[in-house]
Amino acid sequence: MEHKILIIGGGAAGLATASSLKKRDTRLDIAVIEPAEKHYYQPGWTMVGGGIFQKEETERSMDDVWPPEIERIKGAVATFEPEQNTVTLESGEAVGYDILIVAAGLKLDWAAVEGLEESLGANGVTSNYRYDLAPYTWELVQGMAGKEAIFTQPPMPIKCAGAPQKAMYLSCDAWLKAGKLDGINVSFCNAGPVLFGCAPYVPPLMEYVEKYGINLDFSHNLIKVDGAAKTAWFKVSKEGAEPEIVERAFDMLHVCPPQCAPDFIKASPLANEGGWMDVDQGSLQHTKYPNIYGLGDVTSTPNAKTAAAARKQAPIVAKNVLATLAGREPEPLYNGYGSCPLTVENGKIILAEFGYGGKVMPTFPWDSTKPRAAAWFLKKSVLPWVYWNLMLKGKEWLTK
Repeated sequence: MEHKILIIGGGAAGLATASSLKKRDTRLDIAVIEPAEKHYYQPGWTMVGGGIFQKEETERSMDDVWPPEIERIKGAVATFEPEQNTVTLESGEAVGYDILIVAAGLKLDWAAVEGLEESLGANGVTSNYRYDLAPYTWELVQGMAGKEAIFTQPPMPIKCAGAPQKAMYLSCDAWLKAGKLDGINVSFCNAGPVLFGCAPYVPPLMEYVEKYGINLDFSHNLIKVDGAAKTAWFKVSKEGAEPEIVERAFDMLHVCPPQCAPDFIKASPLANEGGWMDVDQGSLQHTKYPNIYGLGDVTSTPNAKTAAAARKQAPIVAKNVLATLAGREPEPLYNGYGSCPLTVENGKIILAEFGYGGKVMPTFPWDSTKPRAAAWFLKKSVLPWVYWNLMLKGKEWLTK
């Protein structure tokens, strides 16, 4: 097989880019490699875990969202041969290309925490990072009768860095309204040193931390879980001291898993030392191979890994791919934009929008550090529609 443009990954970034390219030139021969049969609106899983969405609202069949006139290769990539402009599938079949676009997402590394995979879905251990587990989060919140609730965040980078907090705030809000919060010790065990990576949003988030009485345990990295014993172990690293292992009991444990690039990317010539797809942070062109581009969660770019980032990146990659095909230089158009709608309570959101270097980049003419009902409406009712009906179909809403 051979195609003018070959895209790896039929998730948000891959399908948005395929549609964006077709919109610009309907004659293009484009194929996407994607083995999955289901497509998920992952930003909705926070709302499932908060009892606002049903999980089924976030799922479509891959056939239903597939862009017309884009060929689908149902397979998984095993290796890259960039010098020969080919990739080899796990089936052994080689696929050639003129331009390669890698939008392979990232790997949720559940196995990196001892005992976690066996513990998930029972004994109070849950995660909004999995479609089948997000409803269990809400079940635990509603039935909470114990005292200890722990929410974890692993070392960066992770997809949607605010998601571990979103789960916590929505849970606390539900407990507050049910009159239970005073009897629950809520802890945020974060492997990192700060509450949120973009500093202007920290003070308004701290107001909610104080409102809900949340304990902030920084430099706490989850390393082991025993669901049956309702016990978690954290490696605590403090400056100037040897790391120590701390044992914590829980009644509810919401886990954000460690995350890394997919194994077939890490082992490829396209990866940097950290295993991520090595691209220029402005043009999204590969640093070594000019006919290869990357976008979405798989890349080395230092932006927030969110669907909003992919929404901005897709038309930039499309524009630069066409420039490459025409013999022109790509433009460094991506400014690191990402968006993280922080669900601080049921009905209000702090719409964090920022780019490279933590620069605040609000889309709307308001103070984006303030919690707003309008931002909640955007997250709950507007953005899912935009995702299914605009972004995946190459209609580039607010991407100029």
